[in-house]
Amino acid sequence: MFDYTGQIVQATAGRDKDGIFCVVGVDQERAMLLLADGKRRKVAHPKAKRPGHVRALADENQACGCPAVQKLKQGEPLSDRELRRALAAFKGGNHTWQRTI
Repeated sequence: MFDYTGQIVQATAGRDKDGIFCVVGVDQERAMLLLADGKRRKVAHPKAKRPGHVRALADENQACGCPAVQKLKQGEPLSDRELRRALAAFKGGNHTWQRTI
């Protein structure tokens, strides 16, 4: 399974449908993405979701500009506050295109 860590995605199924999350890890064994938003879903207890139930909102090049995403990719610990700020900055920008993972 491809490593989606650091990508910003939108849930397309479930009770958190239309929520914006960041992929904080990948469960290779179960083929699930681990999603967190820093508020409802903390980094310490991420939501497991299948890749088909999310839609990517930003490609890796767009998301890599964010310091929080860079920390995730380097394997450094990320606080919920940093994640919330990164997602708020993403939501504030003009990202009109979307693609399916």
